[in-house]
Amino acid sequence: MATDFRNGDFPRRGREAIDGYLWLARVFDKARAARDGTIYDYIYPCPMDRGVFDRWGITARMFDAALDTCQSDDEVLTWLKARVPPARRDDANRWLVDEKAASLDRQDAEEGAVPV
Repeated sequence: MATDFRNGDFPRRGREAIDGYLWLARVFDKARAARDGTIYDYIYPCPMDRGVFDRWGITARMFDAALDTCQSDDEVLTWLKARVPPARRDDANRWLVDEKAASLDRQDAEEGAVPV
């Protein structure tokens, strides 16, 4: 996935799950863009990133360190699953869907995503 947001590309949707982890695809895209200096006007770690990290039981610093060795979705998923039990994953997903749905809707609308 492209992580250069300077040319009009967007991070993947927060509702796009990777093996049941909502927000993972989006935060992975944003973290790589931040690392590479191509994040444009996105913010990483934004309040939603930090909220998900808190519920997962990790920090942005830990996630950033994982990027040193995790280059693919599968690699970052393996790293995350070793640290985040299903109950924490589910708690983060509930928070996103139940409490942050309006933010997800706004992001989707701003980025031209088709509703699911």
